[in-house]
Amino acid sequence: MLYITQTALVLGFQYALVAMALFLSYRILDIADLTTDGCFVLGAAVSVTAAAAGRPILGIPLAMLAGACAGGVTAFLQTRLGVPSILAGIITNTGLYTVNLMVMGWKSNASLLREDTVFTLLRETGIGGGQYELLLSAVITILAGVLLVLFLGTRLGLSIRATGDNRDMVRASSINPTFTVTVGLCVANALTALSGAVVGQAQKTIDINSGTGIVVIGLACLIIGETVLGRRSVVKGAVAVVVGSVIYRFIYAVVFYTKIVPVDGLKLVTAVVVALAIAMPAIRQWAAFQRRKRAAAAGRREG
Repeated sequence: MLYITQTALVLGFQYALVAMALFLSYRILDIADLTTDGCFVLGAAVSVTAAAAGRPILGIPLAMLAGACAGGVTAFLQTRLGVPSILAGIITNTGLYTVNLMVMGWKSNASLLREDTVFTLLRETGIGGGQYELLLSAVITILAGVLLVLFLGTRLGLSIRATGDNRDMVRASSINPTFTVTVGLCVANALTALSGAVVGQAQKTIDINSGTGIVVIGLACLIIGETVLGRRSVVKGAVAVVVGSVIYRFIYAVVFYTKIVPVDGLKLVTAVVVALAIAMPAIRQWAAFQRRKRAAAAGRREG
């Protein structure tokens, strides 16, 4: 159980960055950004390639920069060319497949079996002891969350939040929604690429298809966290994505290590967990309505 908990925490913190990105794009900007899958692989590819070249630390900011560029392309398609947000994300995601292959040297996978990573560098310092992976993953995610909350509290951040609430009002207030949407999507995809960069160096490998379904998993983590903690404020939303990601990974780890279902059935378990997480708000509303209905019926009988 201790190993399962540790694994869930490590992976939860690493993948929470994807949920944090969706919190910004989906919840704050109200944009369904489907660039996530390809951007996750892009971040991992850039990070692993840089680590293979002996620059593991440099690979992290480079991955974030590459992710921001991918977000900029999606924003350009939406704001300048009038492409609907969903189609813009699909187009960028499709193009990223070839870009990711180019970054990986036209190979479908890459590994760092004998190369240093940010995790091995931390292990060599002795900091964190046997929990060095958890320590570094937690520090990166918490730092990213704090910076995101602080950013959304700035004038530009408030403009981005206002854009998601009412774009016409923002335009009437002499704020350029094209600029705020572009910045928001760049930051969101930089967070997604950061997640890919951390996961890639932690696992010391990257596959061209490793990002498949990441957007759905990230959305599930976001909704699980909001179901547990609510989403009344930006701070609570940022904390919720981390909590939701850890809970999701814990459920996944329990199913995997206890072998309740065969390994071949884990995709089905993932689909069920994601479906329940997304449907949870509707289920809670239905349950509340049924309680009110029963209470009203009981009141009529007593009367």
